[in-house]
Amino acid sequence: MKSSQCSNVEISQKKPSYGIEDLESVLLSETQIANRVSELAKEILSHYGDKDITIICVLSGALVFTSDLIRKLKLSTRLDCLRSESYGSSTKPNDPPRISSPLKTDIENRHVLLVDDILDTGNTLSGLIEHLGQSKPASLRTCVLLDKKERRQLNIQADHVGFNVPDAFVAGYGLDFAERYRSLPCIGVLKPEFQKESFFQCGC
Repeated sequence: MKSSQCSNVEISQKKPSYGIEDLESVLLSETQIANRVSELAKEILSHYGDKDITIICVLSGALVFTSDLIRKLKLSTRLDCLRSESYGSSTKPNDPPRISSPLKTDIENRHVLLVDDILDTGNTLSGLIEHLGQSKPASLRTCVLLDKKERRQLNIQADHVGFNVPDAFVAGYGLDFAERYRSLPCIGVLKPEFQKESFFQCGC
């Protein structure tokens, strides 16, 4: 039997479908994303030349982006992942981020490319750069799929940026809300009525 909280949610709100129908608008289509990922790969190749690089994927939001990007790179690469928890079931980033899954790869004296899904306030990226810098890589560059310049709190820029996006809560192509919507092929703005933790806390 459903809780009264869940019942109240269903009465007052339309139940989410977890599909494209839950988006208020589509910002970036599947084709736009694919084309830009190819362009980013060319930019990265131009910088590194024939150097071996270690790609660090920030879980879980950058997983889809990283998997597409790495297949476009004609480089000798190593791949590792770390997990930085910034949002959870909220639309507001935590400050500071919490690194809950460390690297397994030794990056000392190696060229490192840190890949994240979104640059927002800058707190997460700054924290990750500081964390990885302690391992003394030969170089450390950053690549983000999305950049929300309007929300920046720190003076930080990524070396490679896919798209600039407005200050709205976006989902799709690996980006989630409460672990939903990652599988959408596009990126869009989630409807305000579905930016509510109550839907997901009660298992709706």
